[in-house]
Amino acid sequence: MKISLALMFMLLSFGSFAQTTPAPATDVLKTAYTKAQNEHKTVLLMFHASWCGWCKKMTASIEDPTCSKFFDDNYIVVYLDVLERDDKKDLENAGGLDVMKSFNGDPKGGIPFWVFIDANGKALGNSYLPPANGTPATSKDNVGCPAADNEVAYFVSLLKSTSKLTDDQLATIKTRFLKNAPVSSNAN
Repeated sequence: MKISLALMFMLLSFGSFAQTTPAPATDVLKTAYTKAQNEHKTVLLMFHASWCGWCKKMTASIEDPTCSKFFDDNYIVVYLDVLERDDKKDLENAGGLDVMKSFNGDPKGGIPFWVFIDANGKALGNSYLPPANGTPATSKDNVGCPAADNEVAYFVSLLKSTSKLTDDQLATIKTRFLKNAPVSSNAN
């Protein structure tokens, strides 16, 4: 009995230290597209990394109890880990950077980079905020985690065009994302 108990403890301990390899990016997307088709939803794909503070703010905003149901009811939200530092490369989804580039994501534009995709894989919009002068948006226009008024307004406009969210729900999301804005100091 003691040997069985010790063996069971060793096996359980070993299992808790075992690390899982993240799914390849193509597998993550395939699963997301299938689920989106079955549930009549849009995919919200986010590229992020463990070191990225703005990525964490984006995730926290989406998962915030005030608006997580709105996202769950309208989107298949998936994350691909990219651009990790050398000591965390094992966290990356294999092929994630290639998928990011296939949606016009540019590593030089920073992360988070996100894209709304229909269930067939067609991009509907991404985190590149078009400049006011009408020129096409580029990686330098990446809003990352929307926080400023114009960034949040852009994000909300994409939510409106890719979901069945009501105006009240969109207003709640807007309020939550505006909380990400850096606090300015007005010290005199």
